Formats: sequence, C-alpha cells, structure tokens
Amino acid sequence: MKTMRFITLLAAALVMGPFDAPVQAGSKDTRIETLLMAAMAMGSLDKPLQTENMDRRIESSARQSYVFKTYLQDDDIVIESKEGNVTLTGSVAANFHKSLAQETVAGLPGVKNVDNRLEVKGAAPLANSDAWLRDKVKMTLLFHRSVRAGTTEVDVKDGIVTLRGDAASQAQRELTTEYAKDVEGVKGVSNQMTVTEPAKKARTVGEKIDDASITAQVKITLLSHHSTSALNTKVETNRGAVTLYGKANNAAELSLATKLASDVHGVKSVTNRMAIK
Repeated sequence: MKTMRFITLLAAALVMGPFDAPVQAGSKDTRIETLLMAAMAMGSLDKPLQTENMDRRIESSARQSYVFKTYLQDDDIVIESKEGNVTLTGSVAANFHKSLAQETVAGLPGVKNVDNRLEVKGAAPLANSDAWLRDKVKMTLLFHRSVRAGTTEVDVKDGIVTLRGDAASQAQRELTTEYAKDVEGVKGVSNQMTVTEPAKKARTVGEKIDDASITAQVKITLLSHHSTSALNTKVETNRGAVTLYGKANNAAELSLATKLASDVHGVKSVTNRMAIK
C-alpha cells in the first residue's frame, strides 16, 4: 500500500513539475486540480487493496473462530470471500454442520452474503427417523455448557431416546433429560446416566469465544429446541453479551429463550428484548 501511495505521489509531482518553478497565470488552479486528481487516484488505488484485506480477514476470522476450531475442525470447508460475498464449498459430516458454518460466517464483520454450497458426506437421515432424532438430540446438547455433551452417549429406537454416560450431579442428569425431551419427534427419554463425583481440576482461564461463534450457537440452539424453534428470533452479540430480538407467544417462551441462550458456551449475559404477541 505504501508503495502504491509513493508511485501515485511521484506521478503527481512529475506532472506538476517543481514547486519552486515560476508561477504562470492560472497555474495555481491547475496545480490544485492536479492535487485533487492525485488524491482521488490514491483513493481509487487503495480501495481494491482495502477490499482484498477485508476479504482475507473474513476468511482468516472464520477459520480461527471457536465454531470452526471446535465443532467443524474435521470437516473439509473452503472459505472464499470476494468483496464481502462469501462462498462455502467442500463437505461436512452432518447437516447441522452446514447450518452452523453458514451462521458463523454470516456473523463476521464485513460479510454481506453467504453462498452455502457445502455438501453433507453420505446420505442424510430421513426426517423424524431414529438417526435424525439422534443427531438432533446430540446437536441440542452440544452447545449447552451445563451438560456433558461430549461424554453423553445418545441412542434412539422407535422415537425413544436412551442417554448413557456420566453426569456431574443429579441436576445435570435431569437437565440432560429435559433438553432431550424438548427435541421435536422424541416420544420419550430413558436416562441411564450415572452421577459421579467430578474430578478436581486446576483452575484455568476460560477459552475466549468470538462473538460470531456465540451468535451462531445461540441461533442453532433456539432452532433445535422444540419450545423455541418457531420463534423468529434475531440474535446480536457484543463481547459475549447477547441481545435477543423478535416475538414470543407468551412470557414463558420469552423466559425460556433467555435461559437457553444463557446456557450457551461463551455467553456472558443475555438481554431479551423480544415482544410478546
């Protein structure tokens, strides 16, 4: 960029000639016009560089986001931004990975549009099938910090969900059951999880989660829960502080949306500005 500025200024100086040359009649106005033209030229030369830098920042921010590094790290996703219009190509392991990638990229500064061309590996499970319900339950648990999604085994047969694994407390065990029950299509939940004493760990600094990842997680969470899936909710995040906009049918839905959003990884606070219909 500095090189381009230097070239432009040098070209302008050559056109204008030395500043200590005798001033001819009308030459002052000519020099002013030439300076203005040079300034405009510098601006027009800088714009493509600024746009290119912005596109590179978008691509880098997406790859370095919490969502891409945590949930999508094993997927083959190519991110290409051109003037803020992002195209996603490649393949992902599950259908909700496709939605999660799109929501994350859409929340990045400078992104105007996302063209999602990601393909799901293998055949996608049929809606409301046992495999579909299993994936939905896993996704529902995934973003909540109050449950142990990573160590919770989920099986589904004839619409009945069976949960196995360890829970840190009875409250966590019950919450896992309630989250699983709230998935549309689930007929019942058999929770066979064992409550175990959590191992003591050294205190560590919590991982910083970017706003785009938080926004994407909250959006997918509200969509995955049956009780909030029909809500038309807009989500904004600023340094971990989430604000919800939209409409709820009643006070209970509004309160539930707040609670679900509050339990998402990285969320520091939730302000619910949704209106009741």
